[in-house]
Amino acid sequence: MYCTLMNKNTPVVKLQIDDDTAAIVKITEALELAYLPIGIDYKSGIPNKRDLNEWWYGRSIPASRSGIREALEKLDVSHTEQLLAKCYGLSLSDQYWMMPDHTTLKWSDINFFDHAFSDDVGNILFGQPAENEIIDLMSPCNTSDGWLKKKWKILGGKRCLIKSGSNPYMQEPLNEVFATKLHERLCGTNYVPYTLLWENGMPYSVCENFINTDTELVSAVNINKSMKKRSQNSTYEHFVQACELLGIPHIIEFLNYLLVFDYLIANTDRHFGNFGAIRNVETLEWIGAAPVFDSGTSLWHNKLTKVIHSYDETESKPFYTKQSKQLELITDFKWIPFDNLKNMKEDLYEVLKQSEFMDEQRIEVIGDALTDRVRQLQDFVMERKHQI
Repeated sequence: MYCTLMNKNTPVVKLQIDDDTAAIVKITEALELAYLPIGIDYKSGIPNKRDLNEWWYGRSIPASRSGIREALEKLDVSHTEQLLAKCYGLSLSDQYWMMPDHTTLKWSDINFFDHAFSDDVGNILFGQPAENEIIDLMSPCNTSDGWLKKKWKILGGKRCLIKSGSNPYMQEPLNEVFATKLHERLCGTNYVPYTLLWENGMPYSVCENFINTDTELVSAVNINKSMKKRSQNSTYEHFVQACELLGIPHIIEFLNYLLVFDYLIANTDRHFGNFGAIRNVETLEWIGAAPVFDSGTSLWHNKLTKVIHSYDETESKPFYTKQSKQLELITDFKWIPFDNLKNMKEDLYEVLKQSEFMDEQRIEVIGDALTDRVRQLQDFVMERKHQI
């Protein structure tokens, strides 16, 4: 298939895609390289095909997604990458899409922000039957990442992402709701609020899409790729320098907040794919850091109750493997409203008590560990003050 990679209404590059593998096999013409996805290198006016394929395949559902093998059988496709072409590569995270040659299609005709989309793919990903005998593959669920079950659905006219938890505690959706309460206590202004949905006895987190028709989410993965890492720079320094070179404003302040938040909630999976920045797709102007989202892999969600200890070193990402080490990267602690963090255990109990997958003992242990995290953060800040 010959087509043009579009960024909303702007033609970016003409290319050929293999019908069976969905791989980009040939780049035939470069058009507006300034509108390429961030992190794709190009030489002599031609984008790097490997970079472009990595970005393109990165839009597909990962093969590690829970239940994906069964879903693919029902969708009658062999690989998740094949679903990309079924929806023109359209997403609810940006405005990129593939326009087939010899077509009169426009972004305004088919985008998922303005038009309804099929629930078939999302339902099948959740192990539910499709609504119709003939499955409609026109869905933003084809371009959703992550290993937990998730689907896009229109609720009350809003594009919302619904996400499941994992065995045995199904705790991640409830953690997202508590994370919202923690943001409020931290006086945060740049975060995605989550609510809880119960369906057939299972908890799901729900959040509204924070990208609109004029913006795109650029992951920290792609930001890192926008410049070559110098050997003398740490991972943190490289990311900050890449943001500054691109012109992303206030990134240090954002990282200070993010690292404090992740420490308090004991987040173990803040990888470069679940934070980033927002860019205007028309002007290419950077708006700033993306709101904090995807914080469910926290609060010892997969730990047996008996092994939850707040004083144990918690594994972390993305800059260091230990959260105590990441705290050392923070340049300003004065903004932390420690008085607001008192009695946070009550908020936690209010959220977790809704679940039948956790008993009173587990909730109590997690609450005590959370209280200790606040105390440990205060101790760290006091020690840092004495060192200055």
